[in-house]
Formats: sequence, C-alpha cells, structure tokens
Amino acid sequence: MSTSELPSQAETVVIGAGAVGCSVAYHLSELGAENVVVIDQGPLPVTGGSSVHAPGIMFQTSPSKIQTKTAYYTSRLLSDAGVYDEVGGIELARSEKRMDFLRRRVEWAESYGLPEPQLLSPEEVTDHLPMVNEDEILGGYYSPTDGRVDGISALQWYVDNSDADFYGNTEVADLDVAGGQVNAVETDRGTIECERCVMATNNWGYQTAQMAGLDLPIAPVEHQYVVTEPMEEYADVDGSVGDNTTGLEVPGERTIAEAMSQGPTQPVGRDQDNSLYFRNHGDSIGLGSYNHETLSVDPDDMGKNTEDHQASVRGFTTEHWEQPTHADREKSAKQAFDELLPATQDADYLATENGIFVFTPDGMPAVGPTAAVDGLWSALAIWWTHSGGYGRIVAEWMENGVPRLPSGPVDTSGIHVRRFEPHAGEKEYFVDKGAKRYQQVYSIVEPRWQPSEHRGLRTSPFYEHQQELGAEFYQSGGWETAQWYDSNADLVDDYEELIPEQDGWTGINRSPIEAAEHLHTRDAVSMFDMTSFSSIMVEGPDATEFLQRVCSNDVDSAVGKVRYSLLLNEGGGILADITVVRLDDDRYMLTTGGGSSPGIHGGWLEQHAPDTVSVHIEEGGKSTIGLWGPNARLLLQRCTDADISNSGFPYFTAKQLYVGEVPAVALRVSYVGELGWELWTPVEYGRRLWETLYEAGQDLDVRPMGGGALSSMRLEKGYRLYGTDIDTDANPYEAGLPFAVDMDTDFIGKEALAQAKTEGIDTRATPITLDDSTDILRTGCPVLVDGEAQGYVQAADFGYSLGKSIAYTYLPAAYAEAGTAVQVRSEGELYDATVRDEPLFDPGRDRIIR
Repeated sequence: MSTSELPSQAETVVIGAGAVGCSVAYHLSELGAENVVVIDQGPLPVTGGSSVHAPGIMFQTSPSKIQTKTAYYTSRLLSDAGVYDEVGGIELARSEKRMDFLRRRVEWAESYGLPEPQLLSPEEVTDHLPMVNEDEILGGYYSPTDGRVDGISALQWYVDNSDADFYGNTEVADLDVAGGQVNAVETDRGTIECERCVMATNNWGYQTAQMAGLDLPIAPVEHQYVVTEPMEEYADVDGSVGDNTTGLEVPGERTIAEAMSQGPTQPVGRDQDNSLYFRNHGDSIGLGSYNHETLSVDPDDMGKNTEDHQASVRGFTTEHWEQPTHADREKSAKQAFDELLPATQDADYLATENGIFVFTPDGMPAVGPTAAVDGLWSALAIWWTHSGGYGRIVAEWMENGVPRLPSGPVDTSGIHVRRFEPHAGEKEYFVDKGAKRYQQVYSIVEPRWQPSEHRGLRTSPFYEHQQELGAEFYQSGGWETAQWYDSNADLVDDYEELIPEQDGWTGINRSPIEAAEHLHTRDAVSMFDMTSFSSIMVEGPDATEFLQRVCSNDVDSAVGKVRYSLLLNEGGGILADITVVRLDDDRYMLTTGGGSSPGIHGGWLEQHAPDTVSVHIEEGGKSTIGLWGPNARLLLQRCTDADISNSGFPYFTAKQLYVGEVPAVALRVSYVGELGWELWTPVEYGRRLWETLYEAGQDLDVRPMGGGALSSMRLEKGYRLYGTDIDTDANPYEAGLPFAVDMDTDFIGKEALAQAKTEGIDTRATPITLDDSTDILRTGCPVLVDGEAQGYVQAADFGYSLGKSIAYTYLPAAYAEAGTAVQVRSEGELYDATVRDEPLFDPGRDRIIR
C-alpha cells in the first residue's frame, strides 16, 4: 500500500520502487516480514527509472539456468497478476551460425523447464509475424510463454498487493553504516532507522552503494528505442496509444510512458544477428536497438528526475540509429529494420528515446548480502525479465537464509554480489567491462572466449617463466592462468593415438596440448600454478569450536591432519567445498578455489566468526604449486630433507617443510587423482619455488600443466567444482559427498540435512559416458530418458585416460543407477550414453596412495 507520512523506523527499507524493489517488498510480505518500507526518488508508480521506460519484452530462455528459472517465475507471477501479455516470443536467424544458436536455445529451454520450445521455418515465423520479410530469415525459435509486461500496471499491482508501505518523491541522501552495520537510511524527508536495507536502485546502484562505502561495479549504458506512428498494417488492431497514464505524475516525456503502456497483440521478436528487437504497441510498432557503439554513462552522472526530465532517459541520437557504429555489425539499426520489416522503412516516429540500463563486468545480476556492511543487501543489475524471480530469491534469502524459488534452492555462484574481485569496483574498469558486455549482449560468444582488454592485471610469481614456456593465458578472476603451454607441443606426437579430433562448436578454442598434458601427468610429473586459489587463515582460542560449527565434517583432528569439508547454508545447500588443515591447536589454514571463492566463502566465514576468532583471507598472499604424477615423490624428495614417504607423509596430511630454501606448507592432496602435493608458500618465495622444482626435475621430464588438463583429469576422478557441479542448489547427499558430512557434530544446515535424509534423496550427481562418440558435450544440454528431459549436463570433457567422453549431471534416483541408458541432445544431435559408477578412473585410489 502507499502512504504519505514517512516513518522514523522500519525493520526493512527497500530503496527503489521499480520492478526489483517492488518485487522484493511484495515477496517479503508474502513470507511474513513486517514493517517493510519502500522509498523512491520518483513518483509512484511512474518512478522514472528503467522499469517505466522499458518496453517490457520478456524473452525467458538463457544459457544460464538461474536466469531462465527467474524469468519463468516472473512470467507466471505477472501473468497471474493480469499484467502480462503472453503473446509468445520469436527469435529470428539470418545466418546458419545463428540457426545453430537457436538449436541451443531449444536445448536450454528443454533443460531448464520452459514449456514447448520449438524451431520454426521462415513460413511459420511469418504466420505469427506477417510484417517480417520471409526472404531475410532462415527460421526462428519460438517460446510460447514469452511476452510483455505492462510496467506501470505491474508496479501498481505490487503496491496494491503488498503489506509494505511505499513512499514516492523521497530522495536518499545517505546511509548510516557506522560500526559495519546498516543503522538508518537518511532521506530528504527524514531519517528511517532500520535493521536491514535493500539496494534496488539499478541505474543509481553504484551511487547508492557509495553511500555505504562500497564500490559495486554497476555500469549504466544507453540503448535506443522508437515507437512508430500508427501503421496501416495494424489498422485492425483494437487499441492504440491513448490515455493510460492520465492522472499519473510522470517525470519527463509522457509520450514514452504512454507508449510503453500499450500492449502487443503478436509475438515479441528479436533479430540478434543485428542486435535488434521489436513488438507492436497496439496499432504502432516499437523498434529496439543495441546496434550502435556503446554509449556508457558515468555512474556518478546519472542525475535526478524532475517534472520535465526522466534521468534514466537520454535524448535520442539519430546518428546511432541511422549509421553503423556497432563494432560487430555491418548495418545500422534502421537499415537492418528496413530489410526485416519493410513496412517501417518510411514510418514516422511517435516516441524516441535513449534509455539507460546497467551491466556488471560479467553481465549477471549482483544479488545477496554485502560483505562489508551487515544488514545491507543488493538487488541490482536486474531487468524486468527476471525481476519477479530475483525478488523472491532475495526475500527467501533474507527471511529464511536460503536463496530459493518455489521450484527449489538456486545456484548463487554466478549472481552473488560478493563474487567480484578486489579491482572490479574501479570505475574505469567496470565501465569498460560493462561496455563490452553491452557490445556482446546479442552476439554469439564462442566457447572459452577471452577478452583482450585489462589483461595482465593479476599475475603469479611464475608468470615470466610461464611466458617463456609459451603459456596460453586465460583470465580468471583477473588472474592470468595458463590453459596450456606451447612448450609441451612435442607431447602431442607422443600421445597422438589417444587424442581424438574435436570438431564443431565445443572444439573451438581448444588445443590438443591440453590432452597431452593430461596424459603426461598420468605418466610422469607436472607442475600446476595454483596461485589463483586462496587460503584463509582461521586462528584464535575458539577457532576449533567455530570451525566445528560452520564445517559439515569433523575438523577437530590432530595437528597435521587435513579434512575435506563443506560450508552449508541453513537449508543444507553447499556454499563451498574447502580443505581444512590444522596447523596448531588454535590455528587452521582453509584452502578454496579462486575467482569468486575469496569473496563469497571468505566473506561468509568473516560474517559468522565470533570476536575471539580471526579470519584472514589471503587472496593473492600465497603462491601455490600442485606437484602431481607418479614421479612427484621422487622430485620433491630431491628438494627437501623432510620425510615424504607414504608412511612418513600419508595421504590427507600436512607438513611445514622447506623446498630448497623455500618455507612451505605441503598438503598431500590431489585434485587430479595422482600422487602429489600442494605446496603453499608466501608469495615472495613463489618464483624460487618454481625454479627449484623445475630445475630438479628436468631428467624426470617435469612439465608445466595448464587448466585444460586439470579440468579433464578432475572430471575423470569425479572431483567436484564449486559453481559447476555443486552449489547452493544441491545438498551433500545429492552431490555425492556424504563422506564430507559428520552428523555427530553440530553444524549449520544439519537439521535440513537430517530432514532430507528422512524424506529421501531423490536426485543424485551422476557420471555418464557417451557410447559411440568422442565429441565433448556442451553444458546445459538436456539428458533424456525415454525422450523426456530428466537432467542436464553440468560439466563435460573428454577423459583421455579412459578414452571416453564424460559428462556429469543430476538425475532422479530411479535413473542414476550404473548401466542405465540415457540420451543427450547437443547441438541438435542425439547422443546415446550410459550412466556409470564413480569414480570412473582409478576407483581404488592406487595411484594416489603409494
């Protein structure tokens, strides 16, 4: 409901009454939250943000499961509310490459549960969209539940159906975050004390976060939209742009908001080959374009709404409409539209705009609790398409500690606001990254594509040596990580018979050297740069008690022992998998992956640690080498006086020792299924560590090994990867990790796991291998039983030691038994496959424990 007098206190304040803020408030109310206040700088419901200047088109299918799931939830919610036009959506192909992409669209929709996805012939497209020039297209992808949301009506529906109190024309001046806790929201109409605050300001997200001292990478960008005057082709359509906003306070040009309020009567469409989209507005047609150079907006210069100006709308720039300025497109927006929709060629325009929306560096939303300020939540970089779903996820997360939709827990690894690297908040960096994401928004991005900008930002002490060895560097979390080494090209001839050709889409940007490094490591010894991985030091008199509380396994072990454990949320979902090393009675080293792990996992530990426990995230503070292979012990023994025999240094133990002159913590663990160690040393010793091992192992044919080999080797062993095989959408039993749970200890998530065991585990992580193909499958492909999708490919690679193409999926327990025949649909083809027991390689661990 909407009220007039601003309160002085609330339990939760939501800043922003657009699509996302309204959704968060509505869902908080649905879950029973009380005393929720929503404020916005603009009038209600036409706030003046992107929610009211956007055309409201909703294409639900995405390569991302969570994006698809949140879109579908949003369409169902708004359809039930009566503010959604379910006219369907058609994505067109003007090239064979795009037609292949649309086949992937069908597969993603099938995997993630969208109803009745289908490919259309050109004739079938024009049956739905008569204005399309059939000669210009090869076909289309049709999703019948796509459509358009009436933005203004939807915002009003949220206000009318929520128990939250809404206040328009209220500008936030500052956030009181003293003591690392959000205490109040200061506005031009007074201060509201609060326990929780949600930032849902999207275009102003960077500025809002700055008030709390946070550098969130939220980059505003302009894109173009025009609405034609009424067209003869739509003369029989009942409805035209009229008086939908009569009586409402509207910042800026009323014609834009008025036009957006008029719904479509035909499927919404898009021509991604030319970065275009379109829909009819009653008897007019709206034409949207990303087909121009990136028009970035300084996030500090977003400005404010006034009676005559909507800050999230800029003046229409004709040159970007009529001239080809997009780096990857040959035609201008107008030229491409004239060809595709000839009737628009000479049409006059009723409304034009350069509307603003935002991108993060990776193009995904920024959602969840912030790391630095308790009680401060982010719900940013979200479009209308996903707004209902993310509002539900944030509300569940805030109220119940478990991010979820009605269909179940969701994977948060790719959307968590804490995933960004320390450098990501620098404005020039994230504005540039956002510009690149804008450029690519409708582009077909090749597998394992790598950016050329902002390279060399984070490098390990081994970097110069890796360059000399011809490393092919990939960027991961800002780190330069070697994917393979040209110096190992000679190994390809040695293993030629074991390395199949990898053609097609999944073979792009791959090298046979990756396979050769895999096989060489199994035969000899290799060194892998793990510097991008992170260590977290946990110390203090209550360190053991704290870790017992947050770890699913019993980590109260003897000094020198190593435990594999999980961090779980309250619902039993996997927040992280970690290695816990006890270095002393009250001193532990936890190791985890790179990328988003330090921010998400480390931040979670910091948040839960008592005052008597110190949590220090050593991101980039240590250099680490994985030394793996049958000759690993022989090589390491040459460099240390420590006893590293199997009896003197058993598997899953640790020692503090010297490698040459270098002090190191050595862990006898292996992520590739071979004898070996992880050697962790302060970063200043890293270069010498590499040189000592490399020089000592020349006669053993020691080689550097890249990330490509690591990927295929770990999959052969079934070792899990956070954000790929495991995340908050799976519990340890579903993920096949029961050995990482000790139900005799008391840990966060235990009650949920006990309940899950009682109810039965219906889904299991399952390896499958292709029966008669060496192709590498694409992630997101549906796994079929009797023609019905029962799961999808989570991770896939070729198992060079097995001679089999491998994939991991989650299947219902009834189909997860070894020997079950399944099929996988990938790139439009059906592959026969068989469920296998795990691990696929060396099930007796003979190669590790020797």
